[in-house]
Amino acid sequence: MKRKITILPGDGIGKEVTTEGKRVLAKIAELFDHTFEFEEALIGHDAIEATGNPLPDETLIALKSTNAILFGAVGHPKYDNDPTLKVRPEQGLLKMRKELGLYANLRPIKLFDELLHASSIKPEILKGADILFFRELTGDVYFGEKGRKDEGNTAYDLMIYHRYEIERIAHKAFKAALTRSKKVTSVDKANVLESSRLWREVVQQVAKEYPDVTIEHQFVDSAAMKLIQNPRSFDVVLTGNLFGDILTDEASQIAGSMGMLASASIGDTVGLYEPIHGSAHDITGKGIANPLASILSTALLLDISFNLKEESQTIIDAVSAVLKNGYRTVDIADASTKKENILNTQAMGDCVIKELSMVNVPINE
Repeated sequence: MKRKITILPGDGIGKEVTTEGKRVLAKIAELFDHTFEFEEALIGHDAIEATGNPLPDETLIALKSTNAILFGAVGHPKYDNDPTLKVRPEQGLLKMRKELGLYANLRPIKLFDELLHASSIKPEILKGADILFFRELTGDVYFGEKGRKDEGNTAYDLMIYHRYEIERIAHKAFKAALTRSKKVTSVDKANVLESSRLWREVVQQVAKEYPDVTIEHQFVDSAAMKLIQNPRSFDVVLTGNLFGDILTDEASQIAGSMGMLASASIGDTVGLYEPIHGSAHDITGKGIANPLASILSTALLLDISFNLKEESQTIIDAVSAVLKNGYRTVDIADASTKKENILNTQAMGDCVIKELSMVNVPINE
């Protein structure tokens, strides 16, 4: 198979973790006799510094002609510390999602047994948790009208959803549920928000097309509590942009660290794959970022965009083997981790590559 993959390292530790993800993809290509052509493009703070635009036209053109995208992160303390700046790194990410029609964010939350003790949640509550989030990406307060009035003393962000936006992601969630435990939990705030009442109405209508799938509705505050109280009660979770952003970060505690969670942003064309963590400038350049979320994102890329199931599972198995061998980055280490087994970013990537190198791939004749 010959495919083009565009790498968007972005800002902060995005550069460090996508380097390891790219290495893993190159190793998979070597093992399974594929040809992956890589190119890099600018986004975020680095793009602003170079061009004044968080998503340069050149980048957007490249993204529209690629087969898949491996993304790092965007963000910089400069913008966090000065909310008056009009051009911001995150604008590039939002525009990219909109321009590419990436309306569905898939975030699998599955705990490796070796990391049961890396979370602050009791192991007996966590064990066996396996959740797939579907977060809508192109609506909600992130894209609604926003502004200031009353001489800047009043601010507003419009939470807006259109029926078609809800329908299309609901169908993806229900179809996924058919391949899992046939249960969808739709999360909203329909007791307060009119946009959530439309959300619930549309989801109920779509559910009628999937009679084999059980549908339940939860308010977001209740769902946030139950994610920690009983994560095994969830299977497929369907929710809006804002609630999904918050809940999936909360769910990172199930996996032990944000550094372990991969995600896919898909629509009807190209797919984008990224770790859920941010640019993390507090650890940028220290070589301690966990690359496993980026590496697991490459497994999603191979599975969803290229339909390479065996190659995808090979990566997941390699990560599992590394963890079983006791290797950790600092964010997932605990008191039982040997000091010599706490690895930096590149060394963790090396361990995954080593495991992949031991894979025996049958030769197709």
